[in-house]
Amino acid sequence: MTNDKTTHFGFKQVAEDDKVNLVRGVFDSVAGKYDVMNDLMSLGIHRIWKRISIQLAHVRRGDKILDLAGGTGDLTLLFEKRVGKEGEVVLADINAEMLHNGRDRLINKGLATNIRYAQVNAEYLPFADNSFDCVSIAFGLRNVTNKDQALRSILRVLKPGGRLIVLEFSHPTNKLTEKVYDFYSFNILPKIGALVAQDESSYRYLAESIRMHPNQDELKTMMETAGFDRCEYFNMSQGIVAVHRGYKF
Repeated sequence: MTNDKTTHFGFKQVAEDDKVNLVRGVFDSVAGKYDVMNDLMSLGIHRIWKRISIQLAHVRRGDKILDLAGGTGDLTLLFEKRVGKEGEVVLADINAEMLHNGRDRLINKGLATNIRYAQVNAEYLPFADNSFDCVSIAFGLRNVTNKDQALRSILRVLKPGGRLIVLEFSHPTNKLTEKVYDFYSFNILPKIGALVAQDESSYRYLAESIRMHPNQDELKTMMETAGFDRCEYFNMSQGIVAVHRGYKF
């Protein structure tokens, strides 16, 4: 049976069945320059955002972590230090090129014993119920076609008492910040992408995908509807980025 439903790909409407391949094309294109572009786009502040997210995850030694949309492994690296050799981190991404880059980077750092790698779709996680103490998804939820399905899938694989951490670009809380951010996103960012990654269109999509993502309160409500408890969010950089946290009970 053909799926006639549509969804957004940036500001465009596309068939739901096509979005995964379109997103894959974006990240296949940018994978090689992903880390460099993150530093340039955020002036390195993304590293602070990620460290704060790790602190909010309350991860302990021996925990089992799923790092969804883990890309080149920034959060996996930070999680690995906290769970120790008694724990385990699964670096997961739907995009093979990003996952390969992350695996190579972590292996080159000598980290292999307690890190596993999985190419997965967040909407249909191939893990047993109650498998993980924490699931994180950083700068990836906005690219998921069916976010509600992904949240339910994440809830299923979390252990009772487990936490979901969502780090994502969000909606500025200050009007002046919003205007400056919009100008940067649509006028400066694509030009940086063209110059450094030789790919202006992918970074224009990334800017558009941020604008189409639910705002802080909307995402909190989506998490609650999916079944998460004690949901809350923490704005950073005046709401340009937010960390959402929810628990499974």
